[in-house]
Amino acid sequence: MPSPTLKRKLLLTRQLWASYSRRSLLAFCCFLCGTLGTIVSISIMRGPISTYRCYKAGDKPNDFSSGIQTNSVQSRPKVLGFVGIQTGFGSAERRKALRETWLPSDQHGLLSLELATGLAFRFVIGQNKDGHKMAEIEKEVDNYGDILRIDIEEDYNNLPYKTLAFFKAAFLLFDADFYVKADDDIYLRPERLATLLAKERSSPRTYIGCMKKGPVFRDPNLKWYEPLGDLLGSEYFIHAYGPIYALSAEIVAGLSGLRNDRSL
Repeated sequence: MPSPTLKRKLLLTRQLWASYSRRSLLAFCCFLCGTLGTIVSISIMRGPISTYRCYKAGDKPNDFSSGIQTNSVQSRPKVLGFVGIQTGFGSAERRKALRETWLPSDQHGLLSLELATGLAFRFVIGQNKDGHKMAEIEKEVDNYGDILRIDIEEDYNNLPYKTLAFFKAAFLLFDADFYVKADDDIYLRPERLATLLAKERSSPRTYIGCMKKGPVFRDPNLKWYEPLGDLLGSEYFIHAYGPIYALSAEIVAGLSGLRNDRSL
């Protein structure tokens, strides 16, 4: 038989092992709870996964092409990006060139492109007091369904106001991750633009494009003469520049609330 001393040692060993097992189990439970809590927290912070739906099955591109027809943001179709191609009444040949190259000229092709890339495309044009010019644009709207008309007088001096009016209109019509302003004299690769816009970014306030600054032109004989040049100094402040740039939804949401003093 074991001696009393050995019995005491065996009992102490069992007690120590039981105590160690309880501590190990408690530590494991704490670790498991902490891990699950971390996973849940990350899931909450990430939020729901976005899905891009350009249109419902029965929609047509021109359902959204002829001006702002809603004051509600609840019915906006979800897209990765809305591309507004800035154009004018004297740019019919440019629009024709785009429709003959990278931008489909028929409604089925336009819808297929938008479904494939998650990008919606519209030419953006203002208003004109010339009835003949407005009638010509109406014909294009009927033929192609790819024109968004905004409530701003189409004039070179109104371009900043037109840009703001475009972003405000685009925000009302589409729930986009990005809103893209493009010129009507560019050759665009839609699939590459979609890949660029879909990349993960650290900030919800994102500008994608070029920035520049340069000398203020004070010579009235130059094309880019600035009448208020003396108030601007020797150089323009750094600003967005280029034939195409994109703003994230959070930035455009802020712009949508700004006052625009050059509407008709």
